[in-house]
Amino acid sequence: MTTHDMPTTGDLTALLEPLKALANPVRLQVLQWLRDPEDHFPVNPEVTDPRRVGVCVSHIQAKTGLAQSTVSAYMATLERAGLVRSTRVGKWTHYRRDEEHIAWLVEELRGGVGSAGGAGDTAEGLDLLETVS
Repeated sequence: MTTHDMPTTGDLTALLEPLKALANPVRLQVLQWLRDPEDHFPVNPEVTDPRRVGVCVSHIQAKTGLAQSTVSAYMATLERAGLVRSTRVGKWTHYRRDEEHIAWLVEELRGGVGSAGGAGDTAEGLDLLETVS
């Protein structure tokens, strides 16, 4: 790889932040649950659509059994990494997966972008993301 082929710092950050976020098993599990929210969380279609608006953070907190502050911090990390989007409904925050960004990340890893650390690093990152895509 020549110098002009090296990914820029922005490219690497765009790939590293989601992988760091998914390194935590609880955050990874939450992202997997959000793939099929109707199967994992209470659904009240009169209040919100879990696919369009998302799942209330209180339901995520109840399912994980963790403190509200911990779940909020985990969800903020997933949102900063571009893996989820949040929507306010009254006083509650709802989260849904950002499927477009997840698909982009999988494609970038498949294409080898960010493989400056070696092919093994890219393969491991792809395996991790494919568990949630």
